[in-house]
Amino acid sequence: MPNSSCYGHLIALTAGALLPLSFSPFHYYPVAVFSLALLFLSWHNTTAKQAALRGFLFGIGMFGVGISWIYVAIHDFGQAPVLLAALLTGLFVSFLASYLALLGWGIQRITGGKLVTRDTILLLPVAWLLFEIFKGWFLTGLAWLDVGVGQIDGPLAGYTPVISALGVSLLTAVSAGLLAVVYQKRYWWPLLVISLIWLGGDWLKQKQWTQPVDEEIQISIIQGNIPQAIKWDPQQFFKTLALYEARTKENWQSDLIVWPENAVPVFHHQAKEIFLDPLAQLAKQNDTAILLGLPVMNSATGDYYNSILALENGQEGFYYKNHLVPFGDYIPFEWLRGLIKFFDLPMSAFRVGPLATDLLQVAGQPIGLSICYEDIFSTEVLRSLPKATMLVNATNNAWYGDSFAAHQHLQISQNRALEMGRPLVRATTNGISALIDFKGDISQQTAQFEQAVLTGMVQPRKGKTPYVNWRQTPLLVLSLFMLLVWAYYRQISRRNQAN
Repeated sequence: MPNSSCYGHLIALTAGALLPLSFSPFHYYPVAVFSLALLFLSWHNTTAKQAALRGFLFGIGMFGVGISWIYVAIHDFGQAPVLLAALLTGLFVSFLASYLALLGWGIQRITGGKLVTRDTILLLPVAWLLFEIFKGWFLTGLAWLDVGVGQIDGPLAGYTPVISALGVSLLTAVSAGLLAVVYQKRYWWPLLVISLIWLGGDWLKQKQWTQPVDEEIQISIIQGNIPQAIKWDPQQFFKTLALYEARTKENWQSDLIVWPENAVPVFHHQAKEIFLDPLAQLAKQNDTAILLGLPVMNSATGDYYNSILALENGQEGFYYKNHLVPFGDYIPFEWLRGLIKFFDLPMSAFRVGPLATDLLQVAGQPIGLSICYEDIFSTEVLRSLPKATMLVNATNNAWYGDSFAAHQHLQISQNRALEMGRPLVRATTNGISALIDFKGDISQQTAQFEQAVLTGMVQPRKGKTPYVNWRQTPLLVLSLFMLLVWAYYRQISRRNQAN
């Protein structure tokens, strides 16, 4: 591959733009391996400056296509003009792409500009893993487009309950590095290693790490399909409550009924006497539990929280969102308010809620709850394990219209179910709502942009997957081992050159 021309830059940009094809709704999971292999090859025989540029271009392609739905939120619902929305989206994409620019620059500084086989199959995969970890942490984090998530339909998913989706990202990058060596060196042994890695994953997919507990419970998800543009309109309030109440009364045969994030578009104290208390009594009479999303205000401070309310046996329990979405749940810099409507969206001053000390018991089961964005962070869902026998995520993806966002988020939820070995119930405002089993497979799902009720049986489970038991320790040990092997052979090579 010629690396001293614009051809290498174009390869990096194209490879990045192709990477989102490995995720939902496309599901071409092998594309991730080829995409990363092209990135690694584009970094060969380059200066640090060239490597930084190619990393940046790869990121522009990757994020420009993969999170293009940011534009929808800014333009369609934030009502920013086309050019301004495109500019803000471009700035955000460029910011994320700069991570890969720094990665490329750093790799070339470490290796001296010429990558050899040990760099490609050991150093670069660990560097990619560090990029994903950094991306999921820096400035509250964006754990989106982690390549391991897109492998949910492939053999590598067998490793997910062992070393998490991040670990699968590492193995995807290792496969890419091995493939790059095949292309560059015309060695064939890397294909054998790739085969062994992927066959090992396929074998692990047959294992069941957790066990059923208690009887199946019947769950109904109410997808109200309330348009985002009128969700917080006071004139819509009673219509919204009437819709959810009517669909709920039609499904009293279920053990648990789940409404999506902020399904009740007023504060808890405003709806308690006129709506929530009567609903709780009806649920008690029908021996049904309800989980519903709504904002909760602290009357003493005026702070309010994005919450899930549990109604069971006439009693209330609360879960508060702890990991907030910048510019969605809150505005990081208050002086931005008033500049454009996107910076002053309704209900955009939520506060971080307290971490739950105990899990809510609903329908006889301890539930691991998360609200929207929270379930993209594996370690946060992990907090509820191993106590939780099932997971529930309440989401509002209506901000992103008919884009990749809902499909990608559903795939992330599948990975959380597989990592934890627990079924996951996903209730969304306008789709895609779904019942996901403990293997990460979708049992049932709704269509988007339709009012729907999804009802099905869910089997609670107990036990620990290796990931739940050991957390990130195996992944850290594997990464450190790879770096030590890389450093060892690098030192041997330097001694040989010195002699």
